[in-house]
Amino acid sequence: MYEPIVKTTFNKNTISPLGLFGGFYELKDYKNPVIVSSTDGVGTKLVISNYLRKYHNLGQDIVNHCINDVLTSGAKPLFFLDYIAVDSLVIEQAEGLVEGMAESCRDSGCVLIGGETAQLSGVYSKGQFDIAGFLVGVVEKDLLLEPAKVKKDDVLIGVPANGLHTNGYSLVRKVFNIDKDPKILNKTFNELNTTLGEVLTIPHRSYYPLLQPILSEIVAMAHITGGGLIENLMRVIPPGLNVDIDYDSWKPQNIFRLIQTQGNVSDQEMWSVFNMGVGMVLICDQNNVSNILTKIEDSWIIGKVIE
Repeated sequence: MYEPIVKTTFNKNTISPLGLFGGFYELKDYKNPVIVSSTDGVGTKLVISNYLRKYHNLGQDIVNHCINDVLTSGAKPLFFLDYIAVDSLVIEQAEGLVEGMAESCRDSGCVLIGGETAQLSGVYSKGQFDIAGFLVGVVEKDLLLEPAKVKKDDVLIGVPANGLHTNGYSLVRKVFNIDKDPKILNKTFNELNTTLGEVLTIPHRSYYPLLQPILSEIVAMAHITGGGLIENLMRVIPPGLNVDIDYDSWKPQNIFRLIQTQGNVSDQEMWSVFNMGVGMVLICDQNNVSNILTKIEDSWIIGKVIE
């Protein structure tokens, strides 16, 4: 069923036909390659998309999330595998998911090399499903981005998110009482200039096409996902160093203010749950700042590394 869609992602390194027990990918042109892997899901964003019968975006979400995770090490995405679990197969649903995955794979030169669709009627209730993904990338060992390369006075550069990405949706469902009244997803809010559902289902942004050209100019990178800005940023800061963030250097998108006011959510919870408009943070030497800001549209200095 998926073969024509999946094959649109194949490239010269894909040397196995579909239908085997494993996918073959030939690694070429690397001197000292390091394999980088990531696996993730899309959380309860899929509940909202299921209410709206929108599945293509979820396929994009799962691939892009995994691509961004391996990108933080400087890795090029090679291939992706998906796992779709359903109570019973719904063609519209499954095809939408796979089409979204294939689109995001093509956008980043990644192969959708295989997957599994499991029908688990004894596990999932009627209409329920879940998706997960696994991605493998590669980077030359001497080009790895890692905390050991970060030093005092390095600069932190923010790259904007395009929305909530794939985190914070359990809180959003509670704030807007979505599970009791899914119709609110079709409501237009003045703060958003569109419906709530449209904003909440924007696909997680992939940063690989944008950031790949400047990877040699940075030393580390943080993908701002669940846990918020500080928790994720500190994952790439070595012991003995800290960060100084200028929170006045950007204005979070309207969706975040709407969530906070609608649910009376504290600042602390907002910043620990959502990305608050920052999708990636790049860490670089001061000498590379000007060039990076010029090349990466809408990027800005959000702080620096301190002791």
